[in-house]
Amino acid sequence: MPDLGAPDLVTLDRTALRESLRLLRSARDGDWERPSPCAGWTLRDLVAHMAAQHHGFAAAARGSGADRTYWIAPDLGRDPFKVYDESVRHVLAAFAEEGVVERGFTLPELGGTFTGRIAVGFHLLDYVVHSWDVAATIGVGLDLPRPVLVAALEIARRVPKDPERRGPGAAFAPVLPTPEDASPLEEMLALLGRSPDFPHP
Repeated sequence: MPDLGAPDLVTLDRTALRESLRLLRSARDGDWERPSPCAGWTLRDLVAHMAAQHHGFAAAARGSGADRTYWIAPDLGRDPFKVYDESVRHVLAAFAEEGVVERGFTLPELGGTFTGRIAVGFHLLDYVVHSWDVAATIGVGLDLPRPVLVAALEIARRVPKDPERRGPGAAFAPVLPTPEDASPLEEMLALLGRSPDFPHP
């Protein structure tokens, strides 16, 4: 985990979430069924997952993370952006509460309880990467400041690389080769099994 003050980590996470909103505002009706970099998922599937994670992390911040009903993907209906926007507002409010990074977060998908600081770091990494997933799906450039990318990269470097934790059914694909001159974003994507060359539509 990078050596960041807790308020900084929450602020960086907020920046990544706002970027995900900016990107999704530009999604057109035909974009929601486009394939995303997440194997087998359309943009609609990806955003439903993202919304579920926001609700789950918000519940975890308030002591209810063990209840798996909070982690169920919502029906995006006819207005996927509205549903996603509401989930972002929910998790931002939870993370803004006093003392959130000192709490214990139960995260069922990761099989344990973690300090709030570590949990917010996980969330930050997820939403830097998922923001890139959205950008790659709809062909819009990702715009995140370097401090956000560097912090997320440091977390990505600590994600276990052993094969039994990668591949089908796991959170991340196997690690891809990283060019020596890779940017922080390119290295992060490779560490998490994503190709920076994912084709734009």
